[in-house]
Amino acid sequence: MYDFFEDSYRVLKLSHLLLIGGLGMLMVGIFLAYVFDAHLNLPTLVGAHGMTILGPTAIKLGYVMRLIAYNRIRLAAQEHGVSH
Repeated sequence: MYDFFEDSYRVLKLSHLLLIGGLGMLMVGIFLAYVFDAHLNLPTLVGAHGMTILGPTAIKLGYVMRLIAYNRIRLAAQEHGVSH
């Protein structure tokens, strides 16, 4: 499992997925929880409110992973004498 995170470009792709997925979860959660709240049953409404919490969490994780990946790529480029 830890080998997955050794490749900086793979981590960068995963971070982009988390950023996009988190934004999607947040927007759907807001839309369901605050626009269609009167038309939803209680478990669906609780799930929609949960999405408004989990969406920003995924965005934050994706952003931190993105920073780490770009930092590793920059450090690797400096080691090889390539400037970006």
